[in-house]
Amino acid sequence: MTAPRRWPGRYTDRYGSQEVVFETDGRESIRTTIRGVRFEGDTMDTLGALSGDPPDAMFTFLDGDLCSCLLEWGLPLPVEVAGEGERTATLNCALRLGDPTATGALTEETLTVTLRLDGRDYASGPLDDFEEALERIALALPRGTRLKACVACAWSDYHPVGHAMMAGLACFREAKDVYRLCDGKKGPHGILTIWPRHTEFVQETWLCDQFEHRTSNRGYRNAFPYRGWRPPQS
Repeated sequence: MTAPRRWPGRYTDRYGSQEVVFETDGRESIRTTIRGVRFEGDTMDTLGALSGDPPDAMFTFLDGDLCSCLLEWGLPLPVEVAGEGERTATLNCALRLGDPTATGALTEETLTVTLRLDGRDYASGPLDDFEEALERIALALPRGTRLKACVACAWSDYHPVGHAMMAGLACFREAKDVYRLCDGKKGPHGILTIWPRHTEFVQETWLCDQFEHRTSNRGYRNAFPYRGWRPPQS
């Protein structure tokens, strides 16, 4: 895997707004510093203070995780264009985390993702997670243009019980032999059986040198993008 990356971004809440930098290893670690306080989490919606919760006058928390705020960040994302090779697009992300409620939930948690390529924006959201956001963007791209990231890789899959807003995508690049045989959820070649063989967990937007585009005949997941997807009826 490649070296850790730095995503320029912004943090905003009722106390103000400031530019920040998110540092990530592409797997299950995201770090940033906000108002002099160091935060870390597995995903953007689980950022907690490393030294314990700061004073309430500085931030709002739910179960130790930041909330009542807007997190924004951008990152380069490669795409392949048929006949033209690889280009680098920009993926701009915004995660709005609402206020905590008496039931221990948030009033909202919405993700908006926009891919900027050749001066045009392909947007999805507000949604719940990166998988669906990136899939909708992939479906909107011009014919022959494909995302090049772990979410679109032949060797990645999610657990059948579900996954978090981001990350939690299992990479099987060191178990390709068994993953090629995956034929469903259960059974000797089912995803539940081979799950312990996964190499590691990665973020949807990560990428390694063993990337291969995903097709409909690989693993438990559908092809990416899944062209059977339909927008919800209004």
